[in-house]
Amino acid sequence: MTDHRHAWIDASAGVAGDMLLGALVDAGADLRAIRRAVDAVVPGAVGISSTVVTRAGLRAVHLTVEPLIADSPRRTWSTIRDLLAGAELPERVRERAGAVFARLAGAEARVHGLPAADVHFHEVGALDSLADVVGVCAALEDLGVATLSAGEVAVGSGRIRTAHGDLPVPVPAVAELARGWRIRSGGDGELATPTGMAAIRALAASCGDLPPLLVEAIGVGAGGRDTPGRANVVRVVVGTRASARDRPSEPAVLLEANIDDLDPRLWPGVLAGLLESGAADAWLTPIVMKKGRPAYTLGVLCHPGRAEALRDRVFRDTSTLGVREGALRKYPLSRAFVDVGVAGATVAVKVGHDHGLITQVMPEFDDVAALARRLGRPERQMLADAVAAAAAAGLVAGAALPGNARPA
Repeated sequence: MTDHRHAWIDASAGVAGDMLLGALVDAGADLRAIRRAVDAVVPGAVGISSTVVTRAGLRAVHLTVEPLIADSPRRTWSTIRDLLAGAELPERVRERAGAVFARLAGAEARVHGLPAADVHFHEVGALDSLADVVGVCAALEDLGVATLSAGEVAVGSGRIRTAHGDLPVPVPAVAELARGWRIRSGGDGELATPTGMAAIRALAASCGDLPPLLVEAIGVGAGGRDTPGRANVVRVVVGTRASARDRPSEPAVLLEANIDDLDPRLWPGVLAGLLESGAADAWLTPIVMKKGRPAYTLGVLCHPGRAEALRDRVFRDTSTLGVREGALRKYPLSRAFVDVGVAGATVAVKVGHDHGLITQVMPEFDDVAALARRLGRPERQMLADAVAAAAAAGLVAGAALPGNARPA
């Protein structure tokens, strides 16, 4: 199974745990793998089945979670965490499920004013929520989904009866989970449940439209109600991002020299000179040579057309008696700059992207250092502010490259 797939969640008609799970099953996730994962956490406690239904005339898969035990205990987040830790699960399934429950516990704790570890609430303790969350994470693993994003979430309107009494829609936990996410009413009644919203917030790296993908599967999961004029479904689009073998490569040359007798004060100037002369990168690696002498390996990566000039520069600027050379293939990610606001100024953020999807994000340190000097602040704090500003601007792994990006 490939492990560079991306899944985009369409929650424009709402989202619940069973709807999302149904969509992933419809997209090809193995229901047997899902059952095994759930049974590893709560053995023999629930049964899971799927049926094909229609919602407002559209075909969808409806998941049914049926408790197999007469009485389910009220569980806390601490209990769930212990269950996950002790279950025989793939590590990423365990981590993702834990992240969803942690989000849900944090929201419920804030709503009720109690420590997250001590909150008793049916949303986390109920068997159907356990099955939904663990099942969704197991389905993602079975599909080989590495990253996720999601669109705007319809949360509904009106009032509903809950275990805590009559509440407005969105219920307090959903409203808390929606902080920093785009939502809209989208219709009458409760359209987004706490479990569904927690899954999106914990698993999706960004809120946005469908990113560029080579589409491999589309899944549609049904809610329990069939609402005329509005398909009560969640859609999942699963696609493949470019792998290294799909990316264009370029020739490169690696120059290396082992040096044990150069004054270490000269090395910064040597590296800077190589970069100024056209090296793509230059670095030092500490080594131990014959007779136990400490030394460095100088590495220089460059285009083949620059190799001769850079080789001459190594001989000129260092004490080496020889340079070895090897041909390589270089597979670079596409790179771009995006400007973000930090402390009333602008910092350039370098973004690595793969077929339009962000994979790497890092503020340009020269910009950060210059701003820190100007404001008289530590570089460490200014870098943290720049990283936070980049995330707030939507520059996170899995998000689509914004339109204001410029080539690096």
